Amino acid sequence: MKEENKPKEEHVVSNEAVKKDAKSLLKNVRSFMSELLDIREDTDRDSTIEAVKKDISFKGHNAWILIFSIFVASIGLNVSSTAVVIGAMLISPLMGPIVGIGLSLAINDIEMLRRSLINLAVMIILSVLTATIYFLISPITELTPELEARTYPTILDVLVAIFGGLALIVGKTKKGTMASVIFGVAIATALMPPLCTVGYGIAMGEPSYYTGAFYLFSINAVFIALSTFLVSKLLGFPMVKYANSKRRRFVAQMASLVALVVMIPSMFLFYNLYKTQVFNSATEEYVKEIIKYEGAEVVKLSQDYKTKNIDVYLIGALVPKQKIAEWYKGIREEENLKDVNLKIHQGSDQSSEMAAQLSSAVKSGILEDLYVNNQQALTDKNSQILLLEEQLTRLRSSGIPFVGLSEEVHVNYENIERFGFSNTINTDFKKADTIPVFFVQWNSKLNESSKRKEEAKLKNWIKLKYNLDTLSVARYPLIQN
Repeated sequence: MKEENKPKEEHVVSNEAVKKDAKSLLKNVRSFMSELLDIREDTDRDSTIEAVKKDISFKGHNAWILIFSIFVASIGLNVSSTAVVIGAMLISPLMGPIVGIGLSLAINDIEMLRRSLINLAVMIILSVLTATIYFLISPITELTPELEARTYPTILDVLVAIFGGLALIVGKTKKGTMASVIFGVAIATALMPPLCTVGYGIAMGEPSYYTGAFYLFSINAVFIALSTFLVSKLLGFPMVKYANSKRRRFVAQMASLVALVVMIPSMFLFYNLYKTQVFNSATEEYVKEIIKYEGAEVVKLSQDYKTKNIDVYLIGALVPKQKIAEWYKGIREEENLKDVNLKIHQGSDQSSEMAAQLSSAVKSGILEDLYVNNQQALTDKNSQILLLEEQLTRLRSSGIPFVGLSEEVHVNYENIERFGFSNTINTDFKKADTIPVFFVQWNSKLNESSKRKEEAKLKNWIKLKYNLDTLSVARYPLIQN
């Protein structure tokens, strides 16, 4: 009986050992992850607060650095140089007031909040004014790709601002601030280019440019401040203490209210941009995968999330109405495109609508494709033209009425005793050319200087008379008997 119970007891002991090993492994993993991701112990809260306060002010050196960096960034945007724009962002002190706003809300420091808001306003005004002055005096007024990319925010800009802001405040709170993190965030969040684009829009008188660019800047600034606020709260930064309990409660309430005012619209903005991005991606995917017809090509796609309008422009073969009807039906079956209004524009549309809607960029792209595709044909045409010009020159030369010309030469040049003409073919081993040559034999009594003057006069006269580009006047070789 005891021998029968022994295997069962061993099985129970084995299960308990496995459970203990699993619990031990889980505990070790938790401990490892805690040590890996915990930043509380290495956080210097007091030094971080002092460093943030120091970076808020825009007086003196910081103001001049901001002005110069704005000029550099504007030049980079103006000539569409990414490297120059990145260099400007590295030297720009734009982050200070924005981080100050987030930290002051987290620790209920009303004085820091006031200073941060004032300096942020100064920073914006100074930056926009500097950029506007540059673009007013700049001879280059074209909207470059670098400028255009800063005229409206996308969901990617929001995500970059969120994670960039988190990286920035985490880097600032570490003992011995990580300068590389701060520089990297300055480049990634790109606060300066939108402000430069605001100046460009004002200088060009384009409201859509400066409103869209300022919208992008506001998103970046809000989410950097929001990220600072959240990390400061999680790391337990010490709250500012006030002797007056009523003032302490008032400051705490005001800080909470401002935080809510910032957070609620930010969440709505994030959701709206997310829905817009999903709509645009779904539209582009549908057009790329479904709007296909042999002999026809999509040259432009425009979509508007607010109106749910999608316009697709085609060139080439005409698409049958039945096929277009299939596209209309199919797009309403897509999950993210149920309420859209799809409109197909074809080359058969004789109204001016299609021509007006096709942007200059699309038109230039079509012309560029045509040029590239026909480059060889153009080269061949040029070669044929050159060949025909050479043949025309030969015909002109060979068509000289020599008898009539010789009679006039005899009357006008009494010292010429003999006169001749022939076409000679010359080559530099790259191309051949036919040159008319006129031979003369002068009176032996005429000196060399007079002969040269008469030859030059004869050459110019024949050129003018027969409209020749090139000719040569030579003397008969001496014939020895």
